[in-house]
Amino acid sequence: MGLFCSSAQMKMIFCVIAALFALTVANTAASDNKNLLLRLNQDLLRSTENQESLPNPSIHIALRLSTQHNLIKEGQYLNQLKTKFHEDIQSTLNTGKPVVGRLALYVLALKASCHDLSNVSLLTGEKSEPLLTHLKKQMELEKEHIAISDRPLTNYYQYSLGILALCVSGVRVSSHVSHKLTHAALHSTFNHGDSESVDTLAIAGIALQCLKEAETPVKNKKELEKALATIKQKIVDSERADGHLGNEFSTGLAVQALLALGNNVDECSKFMKALWTDVKKGTYHNPMAISQTLPALQKRSYLHLKNKECLNEDDTLVLDPVPVVLPTLTNVLVLVELEVVKADGSSLNYQINVPNGTSLLETLTLLQQQQANFKFEKEDSLWGPFLSVVNGEQARQTDRRYWHLASNGQGLTQGIKDYKVEAAQKITIKNTGY
Repeated sequence: MGLFCSSAQMKMIFCVIAALFALTVANTAASDNKNLLLRLNQDLLRSTENQESLPNPSIHIALRLSTQHNLIKEGQYLNQLKTKFHEDIQSTLNTGKPVVGRLALYVLALKASCHDLSNVSLLTGEKSEPLLTHLKKQMELEKEHIAISDRPLTNYYQYSLGILALCVSGVRVSSHVSHKLTHAALHSTFNHGDSESVDTLAIAGIALQCLKEAETPVKNKKELEKALATIKQKIVDSERADGHLGNEFSTGLAVQALLALGNNVDECSKFMKALWTDVKKGTYHNPMAISQTLPALQKRSYLHLKNKECLNEDDTLVLDPVPVVLPTLTNVLVLVELEVVKADGSSLNYQINVPNGTSLLETLTLLQQQQANFKFEKEDSLWGPFLSVVNGEQARQTDRRYWHLASNGQGLTQGIKDYKVEAAQKITIKNTGY
């Protein structure tokens, strides 16, 4: 037997080595992703221990859609939703304010735990009515507002959530209500600022797909199919050079929509790679962001809630002790120039030096303490606090206005609590219509 291999033998050996190497790399990547998923799941579960704000139904939905569970903690969080969040919705309804988005998420959260929705009621005035009856009434109010003003009382994101919640709960959605959404999808009315909202496209797509699969009677089946095709194409077309669909914080919902719409979402696709890269970098630390990303990484969407069964569930998710990390004090100060632009175009400019890593919320708080002519107010949301009033001027959703935040001219994708000032920059806060 010769000491040297023939050319054919060498090629075969090379192919075997290459195959083994590829298999090793694939196994390593799969193992890394599994660990990242576990960490993300644990981070989301840990966020349920936060007692500073209202419980968030989106967090519960994501935990229930996950393949790993901590059933005791999930049950405790559900009880918080059924008390604190329930009371908050009830209070809002009694003030007459629109509440369809939060009401829909509450329904979806209960559905995620296979809760009997017929046993849940809300008290308005002295009248108690089932939860789903309230949601249907809210959707009628939204629909009527669209007929008069060509826009919902809230926005099409919340309107879509309302349709989705009714659909996955097995409630027949009025063809008049669904038609308003298909019409909006076909006439590009999901704009937020200068561009179409990928988040709204995603939720609208999932909602309309639910109606299609449930064979819910609609005004025009061809129009429904066209709306779904339009939404899918716009989501695909929103892909940036770095793989994100829209931006880092809309990609999770966008992937959920593509899954619901029947797309074969490949792990090697640019947008899935972008999600995994963001998880590795720790981009998703806001619980709301995690709640939209985790299901997508597990190839699940809100549409899975329709056939959710709470039987023989995994119960292996545990929280590791969190190491105590002492805050690091920095002497490095960075200059922040702040411009506030009111609705009439007039502006005021300020300057402040803050420690590197200070959040935008902390920066605004420090500025308010130092400058008598700067004042701001904030409100809570499921994403965290947001600006509601700056220097006495409101930017209200009911007026289709909001405070747009930008750093050096680039719109921020994070809220005032999550965005960190890590270099000298100009922050612009502008009262903007949409």
